[in-house]
Amino acid sequence: MSLDHLDGRIGEGWGGVAPNGAHVNVVLARRGSPTAAAAVSMLAHPSPGHTPVLVCVGPTQAEYEPVWPPTLMMNKATAVEERHQTLTWGAAQLGIGQGVLDAVADGLLEATGELVVLVAVWVDPAAEDETAVREASRAATRKAIGVCVEGRDPAAAASLVERRDSLRNPFYGGE
Repeated sequence: MSLDHLDGRIGEGWGGVAPNGAHVNVVLARRGSPTAAAAVSMLAHPSPGHTPVLVCVGPTQAEYEPVWPPTLMMNKATAVEERHQTLTWGAAQLGIGQGVLDAVADGLLEATGELVVLVAVWVDPAAEDETAVREASRAATRKAIGVCVEGRDPAAAASLVERRDSLRNPFYGGE
């Protein structure tokens, strides 16, 4: 699939079990596109508790190296408590990196600097198991990239239309 065709593709994924699960939204962007410019501009606009980072892996900070294709990560849940910060920028970042590399290994993406992967991740502030958060972030990222590249199952989309009047949301308590 061409990079122009992937530019602006959006995917979503959930991995794991609450409170140690992870939810991600992924946007793919071709380098030099307006989509990539918007993604990269988030690095220049951090806010308290929301730190955008270039996803890197390595055994120590001195040995960090960026995941390829370049992957930018932003947390959706405000990370103010030290443990939540560690889970977000440690376990979730590693899991996101592994999920992107899984997508490369599976042939969905190429390890090139011509594509930028933007991942917004939600880690529950009540999470406590860093291995579970890493594994959940990895699974959610790989799933979301799959949706970006392969598209959504048309039967699943049609099912939502059919059930639209009876749909629920875990954050909605109304009738």
